[in-house]
Parts: sequence; structure tokens; C-alpha cells
Amino acid sequence: MAIEYLKRGKSDADRAEDDAKTRAVVEATLKDIETRGDAAVRELSEKFDNYSPASFRLSQDEIDNLIAQLSDRELADIKFAQEQVMNFARAQRASMTDIEVETLPGVILGHKNIPVQSVGCYVPGGKFPMVASAHMSVATASVAGVPRIIACTPPFQGKPNPAVIAAMHLGGAHEIYVMGGIQAIGAMALGTETIDPVHMLVGPGNAFVAEAKRQLFGRVGIDLFAGPTETMVIADETVDAEICATDLLGQAEHGYNSPAVLVTNSRKLAEETLSEIDRLLGILPTADTARVSWQDYGEVILCDSYDEMLQVADEIASEHVQVMTDRDDWFLDNMTCYGALFLGPRTNVSNGDKVIGTNHTLPTKKAGRYTGGLWVGKFLKTHSYQKILTDEAATLIGEYGSRLCLLEGFVGHAEQCNVRVRRYGGINVPYGAPAPYRDAAE
Repeated sequence: MAIEYLKRGKSDADRAEDDAKTRAVVEATLKDIETRGDAAVRELSEKFDNYSPASFRLSQDEIDNLIAQLSDRELADIKFAQEQVMNFARAQRASMTDIEVETLPGVILGHKNIPVQSVGCYVPGGKFPMVASAHMSVATASVAGVPRIIACTPPFQGKPNPAVIAAMHLGGAHEIYVMGGIQAIGAMALGTETIDPVHMLVGPGNAFVAEAKRQLFGRVGIDLFAGPTETMVIADETVDAEICATDLLGQAEHGYNSPAVLVTNSRKLAEETLSEIDRLLGILPTADTARVSWQDYGEVILCDSYDEMLQVADEIASEHVQVMTDRDDWFLDNMTCYGALFLGPRTNVSNGDKVIGTNHTLPTKKAGRYTGGLWVGKFLKTHSYQKILTDEAATLIGEYGSRLCLLEGFVGHAEQCNVRVRRYGGINVPYGAPAPYRDAAE
């Protein structure tokens, strides 16, 4: 194999050092929020967002006034995008059915899909107002039937962003707070004097938001680790450098630490894409951000074959994977580790980010190896139940259970079975003894 890096990003050691600094800041901040509650949240908001309203929670009048600032076209566009997301979420929800089966005569097993009872949705918005993130979390939780949905977003240019607030409200948020970063995550998960804690946190964010969710996991549930955006372009000579460079920089503009990777089997395409990126960085209005991401986290990887491209792609396990080759469906059939696939040059990551209907909250930092992205099923807990309807079934299961419990040395467990064998089967099993063996066919 001959995998060649024409451009590398930061080393793993440098990235680990950055992560360690982030961990320390988040740990101290969460401890402060847990100790001092609202006072800590207000100080953090003043420090990082220069924002300190009378109440961080928006009233209904404030929500209505913000929505009224949008044009009819802006409101219609938000509603269109939200409906695409909700339509797909409804189809996904319909695929998740409750079941009940009779596995043996008189033995009933089943499961129910029950919504998480309270969810905190984080919608990024300090640098760019992430309107679409409200659809992905709030609207999807609403389709799942979550009875309490709270949403937090930072102020944008010193005040609530009308479009983000509209998307949250239309999506079904029951409480809307204007706060960002670690303070929002901590307040939702830990609770304060004025905010009741939630059972689960969802939504993307910067490295500090992702780390806060990681540290709080266990006290609350989380959707997944969705940190700074990542994008990968898998391409061959069926496409050109302009489309590859555009797709890479389109995600690099998110922040200063957004990995963007080109994987190709064409040296010509690789070199032309590097040149095209330099050209686009000269005219892209967000180049100040995208240039830093590309310099520190951009990579171009040249492979000999499609099999090597597949191997590299699965190893990196990128959040977004744009596939533009002469065998896109082959990658769909064979890739196993990624957040979401965007197949063919007619689609792109921005479709998924903003409007097409799939969820854009996706796994980063190789989490695609063990989880997919946020979807309606993340808001549902699948709980099993069992019941035994006949004396015969109680006796049969009890006999097996008695012997298997004692095989492991659990006498108390065995007695839970034995008392049923005695009561419903009329079989005298001494205390702590295994139930006698009877052939199930008898």
C-alpha cells in the first residue's frame, strides 16, 4: 500500500495538548456552576458574551416580538427546512414499534419506546446563528414526544437572534434561554435556582461545549460527542478541483479547529485542489477562519486504489463524508465508520446542515465508529417488560431459573424462583435447593 500525505494537519500530540487544556477549563467551570448556580451563570455570560439580561429565559412576549422581526420569506424558509427535518423524523419514529410476543405458552415479553422526559437542546450561535440546529434537536425531540424541551442559544451580536428563536419556538421548545457555552450546558444539566435540570443534553457545539457534555455524561444522558465540525471529501477524477475545494472550505469556515480532509486516488486532482483552495481563500469572506482551520487541520491524502481510500476513510471516521466518484454506491455499501454520507456531486454537506431533512448533529473525533448521529430514536428509551399468564409457565420458567441461579451461587435468587414452583406447580422444593429436573416435553 502507498498512502501518501500531500498535506498534514496538527500532530496527534498537539491536538491532545489542546484537549487537555479544554478539559481543565470545563471541569473548573462546571464545579463553579454547581456550587453557585445562577450567580456563576450570570458571571460567565457577562465575561464571555457581554450579556446580562434581567432574565435569561425569554417570555412569550419577547419570543413573539423577535419572530415579528423576520420577513415573511425568512419565516417561510425556516418553516420549509423544519418541515423537511420533521417529515424524516416522523418516518423514522414510525419505524420504531412497540412489540409484544408470546415466546412460550403463557410467557409474554415486550418492549415499549418511551420518550425521555426532559431534554436540554443546545443551539450554537455566538459566531454564526445556527438556525438549523434548532430543527435538528428541538423539532426532532418534539416528534419523539418529549414532554419538556428546553433550549439554549448564546446571544448573537449582543442580543437574541430572531431566526434562531423562531426556529426553537416553532420546533416546540417549552422554555427558551439566551445563554451559551459551558454555562448553558452546566445550567441545563446541573440545574440552578431558576432552571430545573434535564435528563438529557443534545446538540452540537465548540470544543468546550462538547467537553462539558462529556464530563456530565452519567449524571445526564447525551446524544453523542458532537464537537467542532469535520468534513472529508472522497473523490476521483470524475469531479474537478473547484468542487472539492469548495466542499472542503465550506466546512472549514465553521471555526479554527475544523478538520477538512481530501482522500483521492488522483495526484492531479489532489494538487489542483491544493491550488484551488489557495485561490478561494483569497476571495472567501470567511477566509480568516477557514484559513486557520485548513492550515492546522487540513489534510490531503493520496491513495493508490479505491480499497485504500475506503480504508483511510473508515480509519478517520469523519463526521461528514462527501463521496464523488465513479462508484458512490460502493462506498455506501462498504463504509462502516462515519457520521453521514453525501453521495454524488449534486448533493453536499450544506444540504444536510440546513434543509434536506437528515439530522446534522453527527459524531466527531472518531465517535462514528460506535454511534450514528442524532435522530428521533435518541430521544426514546426502549424499555422491556415481561409477564407470565399461566401456572404451567410460571412453574416451567421457575424450575429452569432455580437451577441456573444456584449454578451461579445465588441462593436468594433461586428462592424467588422456588417459591413460584411451590405455589404454582405444587412441587415441594426445599429452601435453597434446586428445583428438580423435569423434561419440558412431559
